[in-house]
Amino acid sequence: MSNVPSLLTMLTELIGTPSVSCTAPHLDQSNLGVIHKLEAWLSDLGFSTEIMPLPGHEGKANLIATLGSGPGGLVLSGHTDTVPYNAERWNSDPFKLTEKDNRFYGLGSCDMKGFIAIAIEAAKSFADQPLQQPLIILATADEESSMDGARALAEAGYPKARYAVIGEPTGLKPIHMHKGMMMEGIKITGKAGHSSDPSLGNNALEAMHSVLGELISFRHELQQNYQNSAFQVTVPTLNLGCIHGGDNPNRICGSCDLEYDLRPLPGMNIDNLRAAIDQRLQPVAERFGVSIRNQRLFPEILPFQNDKQSELVRCAEQLTGHTADTVAFGTEAPFLQALGMDTIVMGPGSIDQAHQPDEYLAMDQIRPTVDILRQLIGKYCL
Repeated sequence: MSNVPSLLTMLTELIGTPSVSCTAPHLDQSNLGVIHKLEAWLSDLGFSTEIMPLPGHEGKANLIATLGSGPGGLVLSGHTDTVPYNAERWNSDPFKLTEKDNRFYGLGSCDMKGFIAIAIEAAKSFADQPLQQPLIILATADEESSMDGARALAEAGYPKARYAVIGEPTGLKPIHMHKGMMMEGIKITGKAGHSSDPSLGNNALEAMHSVLGELISFRHELQQNYQNSAFQVTVPTLNLGCIHGGDNPNRICGSCDLEYDLRPLPGMNIDNLRAAIDQRLQPVAERFGVSIRNQRLFPEILPFQNDKQSELVRCAEQLTGHTADTVAFGTEAPFLQALGMDTIVMGPGSIDQAHQPDEYLAMDQIRPTVDILRQLIGKYCL
């Protein structure tokens, strides 16, 4: 154990190791620097460790670290990557842990390298104890871009445990439900021509105008038919995010692209949503003489829902003093739940501080998190 750094040192080293994941290749980075640090620390604690390279993603890997054995046990899971950053908007170096006003500033401090360091700190107390069920610390890749790390675990069918805590920043409030996320694209291909004679072409931009109307109408229909009062935003949302089309005012627009985000509630079927959109847009294609192609910008994240009366939800409520709640953002919870685990999302810090300059983790969240994780380990592993 003498080789395992202090919590402060772990935070400093993790923040100081860049691991941005991004759909833009020029911003995307490897996470292996973080994975290798975690593997060394956990090995020194007596964990057996496995680095799982992601197929088709050079320089990306998950880490599965296991202490003890058995059919049950507890997973403490965090992602190793961060979002991109705008250094000029930070008041400190994003890659240097900075202590100020009882806060630790740094990229990934709350989302969510801080949780991984805290999980290791909690695990230190059990390194020399004979566990009856395994403690698994899981560190994943590319949560912020594709969730391909968690997808790889679900496809591989492990790790197996009975309970799982994903330490996304929730202010230590247990989360038992969140919406899904679909990021979709629509590509319309028409026919360009001289604007002086509309008969020379098929205007993709005009077709897109009707597509937008259909999507807005579809959104209204969804929100009329689906509500869940457990969420702050009680209805599914559909956001029209960006649009690109045409190249000159005196040319009939030959192509136009739209990207949108749809967040379904638990219980809504994603394949049915796609089919309903296709059905709505086919008459538009015929009316304007264009082709309309729908595409996934990346694979969807399913909605997540755990029984509010589950063992882990009730235990977390008792330990934290918070009633289980919901969030609108997506997490890796559906993938761990698919492995058969009683799963919650619960970690230190606030999502309000994530994905923006001067991200921080409040210092007064750290000790309570260590204590709660120690109690969970004691209950489910000893």
